[in-house]
Amino acid sequence: MLAIILPMRIALVSMLRRLASAATAGPVEDANAAYARGDFASALRMYRPLADKGRPQAQLNIGLMYFKGEGVERDDAQAVTWYRKAADQGNADAQYSLGLMYSRGEGVPQDHAQAAERYREAADQGDAGAQYNLGLKYFKGEGVGQDYAQAVEGFRRAADQATRTPSTTLRTP
Repeated sequence: MLAIILPMRIALVSMLRRLASAATAGPVEDANAAYARGDFASALRMYRPLADKGRPQAQLNIGLMYFKGEGVERDDAQAVTWYRKAADQGNADAQYSLGLMYSRGEGVPQDHAQAAERYREAADQGDAGAQYNLGLKYFKGEGVGQDYAQAVEGFRRAADQATRTPSTTLRTP
C-alpha cells in the first residue's frame, strides 16, 4: 500500500511545487523542476546545499530520494536521517514520513511509540494521513494505550481534513 500511496503524495507535492514555482523562481524551485523532469542527479546536487543550510523542504526531498532510490542508491537509513532533520524543524510531511519508517521498521528499529509521536506532531499540524494513522495506533494499541475514543477522534479529524481538501489521500502504514 505504501508503494502506491507514497508516490501519489510525492506527485501531488511535486505538482504543487511546480504551480508555486511559476510565481517565484529560486534554488528550491530549480531543484524541484529538475526533480519533476526526472533529472534526479541535478535535483540532488541542488537540494544538498539547501539541506545543509537547514532548509526543511530540501531535507525532506533528499529523504524521499533516498527512500525511492532516485538519483542515489535506495537507503532507508539515509532517508530516516534526512526525514529527521526536516521533522525536527516542524515539517509535517517529514514527521509523517518518519512515523511511517518507525511504524514499519524501515531504516530504524520498529518503534510504535516513536511512530505515534511523529504522527501526533504531523496530526497537530493538520496532516490527514497522520491523523488517520495515529487513530490506527490508538485503535490497535500500538505504541500508545488502546483507546477507542482517541482512535475515533483521529479518524474524525482525518475525515474532516479529507472533506475540506479533496486532494488529501488517507494513507495507512
